Amino acid sequence: MARAATTSDVFNAIAEPQRREILALLREGERSVTEVAQELGMTQPGASKHLRVLREVGLVRDRRAGKQRLYGLHADGLRPVHEWTGGFEQFWNESFDRLDAYVQDLKQTGRAE
Repeated sequence: MARAATTSDVFNAIAEPQRREILALLREGERSVTEVAQELGMTQPGASKHLRVLREVGLVRDRRAGKQRLYGLHADGLRPVHEWTGGFEQFWNESFDRLDAYVQDLKQTGRAE
């Protein structure tokens, strides 16, 4: 089965580690492509390519500020990821509850002996 185009799906877009780094950087505020490239140690064309992909899937917005374009996080685009991962929250909560009960049992058994 062919893989979906990177620009058609949020999950494919964030599968690239450098794109996740860009999103984390943009949590701190808007940046120009030059700032993104410098702060993350990548080339400007590479940063531009990643920003374009993130913009096309709705994770990044851009605006003109004089002669430069500033990129900012558009976190609403992460909603599908949040909803999908949220489905695992109950699983993890139940797993930690079982682990906690096991640890408490070990403590009680250790005191009883």
